[in-house]
Amino acid sequence: MFSNFFYKLKRADVPVSVKEYLTLLEAVQAGLGNYAVTDFYYLSRATLVKDERHLDRFDQVFGHVFKGLEYLNDLFGKEIPEEWLRRMAELNLTEEEKAEIEAMGGWDKLMETLKQRMEEQEKRHQGGNKWIGTAGRSPFGAYGYNPEGVRIGQDGNRNNRAVKVWDKREFRNLDDSVEIGTRNIKMALRKLRRFARSGAATELDMGDTIRSTARNGGYLDLKMRPERHNTVNVLLFLDVGGSMDPYTKVMEELFSAARAEFKHLEYFYFHNCPYEKLWKDNWRRHVDATQTWDVLHTYGPEYKAIFVGDASMSPYEIAMPGGSVEHMNQEAGGVWMQRLTGHFRRAAWLNPTPEKYWHYTQSVGMIRDLMEDRMFPLTLDGLDRAIKDLMA
Repeated sequence: MFSNFFYKLKRADVPVSVKEYLTLLEAVQAGLGNYAVTDFYYLSRATLVKDERHLDRFDQVFGHVFKGLEYLNDLFGKEIPEEWLRRMAELNLTEEEKAEIEAMGGWDKLMETLKQRMEEQEKRHQGGNKWIGTAGRSPFGAYGYNPEGVRIGQDGNRNNRAVKVWDKREFRNLDDSVEIGTRNIKMALRKLRRFARSGAATELDMGDTIRSTARNGGYLDLKMRPERHNTVNVLLFLDVGGSMDPYTKVMEELFSAARAEFKHLEYFYFHNCPYEKLWKDNWRRHVDATQTWDVLHTYGPEYKAIFVGDASMSPYEIAMPGGSVEHMNQEAGGVWMQRLTGHFRRAAWLNPTPEKYWHYTQSVGMIRDLMEDRMFPLTLDGLDRAIKDLMA
């Protein structure tokens, strides 16, 4: 298995050497992996990865080779038997049939009913409209359909209708080494830069040296000057996972361009809407997150805050405490958006969804209102408009 892991890393262009592979084997034999998948992940990553640009490819290969995966424990204190969630069939309905299925009737009613079902249900169900099961019309389960429900045990989106997801999902980091498809993204971002000279004299001023040498009768008179530094501070907030998966390529192009253009770029990930925690490594997001308050206290109002996401989510995520699709948040996402946009003097939201479709999704309108209409499409024209607004 370890040799297979090594060869797959090589095929994925992660530059691992035989010496590093042997070092990993020695470390495992010495018991450093502690016989746990998570411990072995960090051990192998520390041993085999020499550059953070390769972390994303390493994570993909690791997830492919070692598939022992963990799931969230229950949300309400009771474990759902795995056999209930095994998919026997997927429910496929016409648009007319979908329109006939009624929602539960609001966030509080949905959560209250889920607790009640957990207390009452004793066996697996499939194809019904009440119990937790598969391929049915119930608000709770997998591979079925309901206009407003809790997705449990399903691999990925089907109808983009879930208001909460009861699974521990793993998102991957954006790869900043992606080859840019067009230089125009870089050129657009370059308009956001401002340069100024500051600090000690560290570089040769060729023009002043020539003039001074001429005035000095030909004797060399070197003149130095401070380096030019980018005086614009940029803070990226990147939505990742779920409905953002189709936009991974353009997101990586933007991320790569931003990393190339801004030497001191800072970034954080979120899912759907920023809440009380953000993170910098999607693999460790459950154990190594950053408090949003710490971000507000660390980065001053002069930072240009750029949010990138499709803003497509359940309206409860923005409006309700506990509305996050993945955890029980104490404060609504809208509260955190107001804190972030109130702190940074200039902020913009880039949306990869074509602008003509925005009005079909309620949550896009809600985020747009919170951004005071500073939402722009993730196109070259949208980038130009966003940068003009950020520099105003």
